[in-house]
Amino acid sequence: MPVFSSIHHIALTVSDLEVSVPFYETLWGSASVATLTGESFVRRIFRPTPGLTVGLTQHETQPSGPFDPTRLGLDHVGFACVDREAIVEWAEHLDAVGIAHSEIVDTDYGTALSVKDPDNIALEFYVSARPAGV
Repeated sequence: MPVFSSIHHIALTVSDLEVSVPFYETLWGSASVATLTGESFVRRIFRPTPGLTVGLTQHETQPSGPFDPTRLGLDHVGFACVDREAIVEWAEHLDAVGIAHSEIVDTDYGTALSVKDPDNIALEFYVSARPAGV
C-alpha cells in the first residue's frame, strides 16, 4: 500500500478573513506568509510550525451559519504536541493572548486542550498516551 510521511497542509473555509486572520495570527504568534487568489476564493497562508501549512479560505459563495462538526466533513483539527507540558504551555499562551479555551482534558488515550476559532472550527492541541503508531 502507498504511504505518506505527514500532513503537508490543511485548508479551512472561513466566513470572513478580516476576522479569522487576526485570530490565527494571535493564536500562533506569527503573521500570514502569503495570499493566494483564485477565480472564486482568497486564501491566506500560515506556517505555524516547520512542515505544516494552514490555509484560511474565504469562498465567494458559501453556506450560512457557523461551522458544525456534526455536518459531513471536518470534525476538528488536532495539532500534535510532544508532551503534556507542551499542552500546559499552550494553555498559558492562550490565556496570555486572551483566547478562550477548554480545560486540559486527560484521558486514558491522551491529553487535549481545545479552542474554537471565530467560525466555531474546533482546534485541538493533543498528545497521545499511546506509543507512536497505535
